[in-house]
Amino acid sequence: MQYQDIAPLSKRIIGNIRKAVVGQEHVFEMLLTALFTGGHILLEDVPGTGKTTLARSLALSISGKFSRIQFTPDLLPSDILGMTVFRQQSSTFEFLPGPVFCNICLADEINRATPRTQSALLECMQEKQVTEGNKTYPLASPFLVIATQNPVESQGVFPLPEAQLDRFLLCLSLGYPDHHASIQMMQRFVHASVFPDIAPVVTKEEIAEVLPLVRQCYVSEDIMDYIVTLCETLRNHSDVLLGPSPRAALALMHTTQSLAAISGRDFVIPDDVKTCAFPVFMHRLVLRESLSRKDSMLWMTDVLKKVPSPTEVRP
Repeated sequence: MQYQDIAPLSKRIIGNIRKAVVGQEHVFEMLLTALFTGGHILLEDVPGTGKTTLARSLALSISGKFSRIQFTPDLLPSDILGMTVFRQQSSTFEFLPGPVFCNICLADEINRATPRTQSALLECMQEKQVTEGNKTYPLASPFLVIATQNPVESQGVFPLPEAQLDRFLLCLSLGYPDHHASIQMMQRFVHASVFPDIAPVVTKEEIAEVLPLVRQCYVSEDIMDYIVTLCETLRNHSDVLLGPSPRAALALMHTTQSLAAISGRDFVIPDDVKTCAFPVFMHRLVLRESLSRKDSMLWMTDVLKKVPSPTEVRP
């Protein structure tokens, strides 16, 4: 696997996902960006927009193991991570891996589980491992958590705290398809299943090889200064109670490297930063006024326009 192979590999995966999910080209690109960066995704959207289909299609496309965990108030950490059981026949203890031992993990309606259960995913997401007792078990590579939550529900849910939101690399929203895409979706599935059989187009071993390659993408000092200035502007803004953390600044830089590689470039440009700033920052910010997602996006657009972007970015 070479660096220049990342762009055509990405096109094959996106083309395969397109067989199951209509439209949402930007989301497909951001999905691969998170996968190649080694981060995780929070999908905020209403039911029925294709969140499960999107995650399942990605797993099938990369020949990866897919697990779906339905989060409920009575879900326990051991239901996610696994547990150690005693085998009476052999008088030994054996660890039974939970559904998190996979490549693509869909944590469906994560905000319906208690904080204790939500936090069970933190070590998996950050260290890519599970600790049970005094033993540590590594997770597979690649490993991507796609957590979903319904943004319009407020009853019977446990909202994710800011510290946990900061662990998600990107926050995305599929949204409703436009009129043309809706008709195209109906024509495609009028006789076929809405879960079509998707054949793998790459192997999970190839994806694992991509992860270190994307870090070879050149990030100029001007781009780094642009990212830091953007973070400082948001932290010091009068409308912001909690701004982006240093982890968020690193997440933005690494995300732009993956996006550049997917686009077929070996260097990051200011447009990469502007594209990734929304999904990287929006779930990490706490604004003084509770704004809708649309109003928050408009507010963020206005802030981005006020921060001057660099011009010299090539190596």
